[in-house]
Amino acid sequence: MTAGPLLEVSELRAWFELRRGVLGRRHGHVKAVDGVSFTVRRGEVLGVVGESGSGKTTVGRAILRLVEPTAGAIRFDGKDITRLPEAALREFRRRAQPIFQDPFASLDPRMRVERIVAEPLVVHGLAANADDRRAQVAELLTQVGLSTDHMTRYPHEFSGGQRQRIVIARALAVKPELVVADEPVSALDVSIQAQVVNLLRELQRRLGLALLFIAHDLAVVEYISDRILVMYLGKVMELAPAGELCRNPKHPYTEALLSAVPVPDPDRRGKRIVLEGDIPSPIDPPSGCVFRTRCPYAIADCARAVPDLREVSPGHFKACIRDDVP
Repeated sequence: MTAGPLLEVSELRAWFELRRGVLGRRHGHVKAVDGVSFTVRRGEVLGVVGESGSGKTTVGRAILRLVEPTAGAIRFDGKDITRLPEAALREFRRRAQPIFQDPFASLDPRMRVERIVAEPLVVHGLAANADDRRAQVAELLTQVGLSTDHMTRYPHEFSGGQRQRIVIARALAVKPELVVADEPVSALDVSIQAQVVNLLRELQRRLGLALLFIAHDLAVVEYISDRILVMYLGKVMELAPAGELCRNPKHPYTEALLSAVPVPDPDRRGKRIVLEGDIPSPIDPPSGCVFRTRCPYAIADCARAVPDLREVSPGHFKACIRDDVP
């Protein structure tokens, strides 16, 4: 084990070819992720937030090697997993586990809960025998707030929140060091979302997990995260400690996202910032700063160069050429 970050993503790109015609000739790329860099420390929660189409889900899938990166490096515990052959990924996939958005789609409806949760134990040879396997499954279900009586049931017999707890139990079965949670509560009722977020937060702290928490709801991301990374059109706009970013945003896009977060007291709401136009196509993103076509502070220089992600205060980074905004 190295002394550096558990996960280090450097200049990650994930481009998808566009083909058309009978011969399937290539005529461009969808630049879903275009030069993203960040780190995740051991035991840290890094929230990744952005609108639909920002590339945050593709980042998570690339880290898990569910999407093949086009370029860049993904170092896990010091080892670049983008260079590992498929056969060598087995150990990495034990140490890094996913939690997907739709708990029903990620559970086999023909399998009972006991078999679903036990499957990783079987695949990775982590149970001595059937009794040991059953005992581990019972402990995992208890850990996520379910009963051992649920072991004999099928996924369709559970609510959405309970199904997501089953997914979490399955992810924890192999004792991972990193969990990539991709919109883990967006498919759930609002009343259930807080329960699942609190469960994830409790388990992350108790087990010392590193957690990459991907969501579009900035209020939820702020609640669970140590640091927040803001993405737009495949690029990082801002990265900072959660409280600092939400109190003192440095990028116009983050400022707009924060202005849309609901608040209990309408009198305490600040000025609502409505971004003009739609998010551009990742097939043909704007030159220079990709946010400039919707940015209320854009100037001519914003179209000429891609802004670097630079540190503007200790631990606070933004990709914007202007120092006087927002």
